[in-house]
Amino acid sequence: MKKILFTLIISLLGKAAFSQIESPVTWAYAAKKVSKTEAVILIKATIDNGWHIYSLNVKEGGPVKTTLTFTPSKNYTLIGKSIEPTPISKYDKNFDMDLTYF
Repeated sequence: MKKILFTLIISLLGKAAFSQIESPVTWAYAAKKVSKTEAVILIKATIDNGWHIYSLNVKEGGPVKTTLTFTPSKNYTLIGKSIEPTPISKYDKNFDMDLTYF
């Protein structure tokens, strides 16, 4: 019995030691100056096949929506809200609602 328990513990620890943290989304950004005092920030998510991220506008009761957080600074002022391209919309039986994602 001790041998089986020892083998089980070693196999679990070995698996944990070689596990990787997956990073299926890569983010990039750029600024496009639209006047002397204003710029539009473009944020791009490159998503690995088989993965997705939820929209910025997921309704309450659904999964955790994607959020963009900007650290407050004296160097800039945010104007308006973040916008996104048209997401994929599909009914999800787990949440019993239409979900939007990319």
